[in-house]
Amino acid sequence: MSRLPAPVRRTFSLARKETFQIFRDPSSILIAFVLPLILLLLFGFGISLDANSIRVGIVVQDARTDARSLVQAFEGSDYFETVTAFDQAALEPGLVSGQLRGLVIIPPDFTERLRRRDPAPIEILTDGSQPNTAQFVANYAQGVYSVWQARRLADAASPVPAAITPQPRFWFNAELTSRYNLVPGSTAVVMTIIGTLLTALVIAREWERGTMEAVLATPVSRVELLVSKILPYFLLGMSSLVLCTLAAVFVFDVPFRGSVFALAAVAAAFLVPALGQGLLISAATKNQFVAAQLALFTGFLPATLLSGFIFEISAMPLPIRTVTTFIPARYFVSSLQTLFLAGDVWSVLWPAILKMLAVGTFFLMLTWLATPKRIA
Repeated sequence: MSRLPAPVRRTFSLARKETFQIFRDPSSILIAFVLPLILLLLFGFGISLDANSIRVGIVVQDARTDARSLVQAFEGSDYFETVTAFDQAALEPGLVSGQLRGLVIIPPDFTERLRRRDPAPIEILTDGSQPNTAQFVANYAQGVYSVWQARRLADAASPVPAAITPQPRFWFNAELTSRYNLVPGSTAVVMTIIGTLLTALVIAREWERGTMEAVLATPVSRVELLVSKILPYFLLGMSSLVLCTLAAVFVFDVPFRGSVFALAAVAAAFLVPALGQGLLISAATKNQFVAAQLALFTGFLPATLLSGFIFEISAMPLPIRTVTTFIPARYFVSSLQTLFLAGDVWSVLWPAILKMLAVGTFFLMLTWLATPKRIA
């Protein structure tokens, strides 16, 4: 160590002091290792975008064999819990009261249309007060009807080939399991909290305890000070990433098709803006309470709402979409989902890495300007 240049020695000494500070402060360990597990369990087990066992009513206005066969198809679906009636008026109160999320109406001429080989549509009424559930009911009902119709044509003695036979295939997530999307996305939210919240308290804590004046009285430069603050939390963030990845793969059974190298590169690039944002908040506020509030407001909320983790960015208004281009979590979420479900797609990863580094460089430059060089 004594043979190293003085700036390097000072940086390592400050980093070692910061590392000891982390281990002396149990809250840092809790935030780095316990909070990620709690959030992952919450997102992985508590939140699901899938809809199963939706209660729907089936109005059977045609009592013949084909109509009964279609009713059995709905009754055998895992997506629905069905209530059957021959009169629509008998089931409408259930739809109005919310006990039923939709009605599937099989019209009286259903069988006749099938026998004439005419289109035999069914009517689907859904509860529009719950738009997402209504969309699920409509899509699932159409899916059950399409599968039933395809089986009927295949079992027919003289099958009539359909002009178009749709064969949907879903790449990377064949069963459309929402957990495969939510768990990698929640990892990005966890990393945002750790990177931004922990470092937001670092310099503010020094100011509140009065130790910053002692540090500024030494020959240490601003670059050495910032590097010494970043290094321990960078290693802490990477350790949390390992924990989150192991939990995603072994607890939630999310497939990981990428490489460890690509995951490390993407995570390292993301920690640059996350840590830089936290340090900037800390240097600007000099107060731990205010810094924590700002870290949650500017880190956690954008990472959850505007990163594409839950809500589709392309569906947002143009001004909001423009704002999301400056949120590093947006690129981290898409990179993690690519790595977990598709693999090392470098045409996606490289632009994301460069954008995260660009935002991180911007934050670090502002932090450098906000950090005093000497005691005023």
